[in-house]
Amino acid sequence: MRGLARLYDVGLGVAPVDLNTADGATGKRHSMMLSESVDVLCIIGAAASGTDDVVIDVQQHTAYTSGTSNDLDATGVSTSIGITEWFIKSETLLDNDEPWVRVTQTAASEITLTGATYAATQKIVAFNVRASMLGTGYTHMSVNIAVTTSAAQLATVIYLPVGLRATARPDKLTYPNLLRPGAANA
Repeated sequence: MRGLARLYDVGLGVAPVDLNTADGATGKRHSMMLSESVDVLCIIGAAASGTDDVVIDVQQHTAYTSGTSNDLDATGVSTSIGITEWFIKSETLLDNDEPWVRVTQTAASEITLTGATYAATQKIVAFNVRASMLGTGYTHMSVNIAVTTSAAQLATVIYLPVGLRATARPDKLTYPNLLRPGAANA
C-alpha cells in the first residue's frame, strides 16, 4: 500500500444501506484529532423511481458518543463554518469516464442533490471537512444522508482522513482507532 496510513486512512461513515428502508442514514462519528481534514465520499445509487432530493448533512460533536451535536454551520458555535464547494460524478451508469463537476454553494452543513437532476443517476459526491471548521470544543464529525422516498436507493459514505498527524505502515499506526484515538478497539 503506497498511500494508506502514509497519505490517508479509511473509515466508514455509513455502511451500504437502502435509503428507502431507513429513510436515510445516520453516519458514524469520526475523530478529527488525527488529521488535518477528512475527504468524504458519498456513493449513491440511482433511485428506482421518483425524483426525491437527497440531503447530505455534516454534523459536529463534542464526544465520540453522546455529548453535544450540531450542524457544521450551527449559529452560535464559535468558528464553525459550512461546506462551500463539493464535487460530483454522475451518470446513468457510472463507468469511470465521468469528469468531476465542481459545485459551489453558500456555506452550509447540507449538500442537496436535487432529485429532478440526480435521482435517476448513479453518483459519487466528494467534499472536504477540515478540523479547523469545527466549533470550539467539537472533536468529531459525522455525515448523515436524508431522503424521504418510497423507492429503493442504495448509499454508502466513506471517510478518508488526509494530512495524518502520524504515519506508518497500515498495521503499525500509532492511533488506529478513528473514533477514539488512543483507545483499544472496542
